[in-house]
Amino acid sequence: MKKDLTPNKGVKNTDKNALENIKQQAKELKNEVNVKATEFKEESKQAFETVKEKMNETFSEENIDKVKEKLDEYTDDAKDVLEDVSEKASELASDAVENLADFAEDAKEELEQATKKTKGFFKRLFGK
Repeated sequence: MKKDLTPNKGVKNTDKNALENIKQQAKELKNEVNVKATEFKEESKQAFETVKEKMNETFSEENIDKVKEKLDEYTDDAKDVLEDVSEKASELASDAVENLADFAEDAKEELEQATKKTKGFFKRLFGK
């Protein structure tokens, strides 16, 4: 017995319908992707414009000039403070040198007096 190799018409129609359904779903998916891509593109443009505006605002000449002014003020303040600190340090160093010289002189006098007293003590002690 020979079998008929021609496809069954019912199977053919079902395959065609399935194929058409897949094509239709693919078209719908493609359209949906296009819509979402367009929305994303528009939102990205808006975000970019907002960022661009903020950057221009932040780096405007006026703001840069304000920053320069503040830096100049802080630099001047720092110079003043440095001058004050240098002056105070110089005064302290001068005072320290002066006090050290006085201390050394006083110590020398005290040592001389202690030496005289010690000599006198030993002379009296040993009678020489």
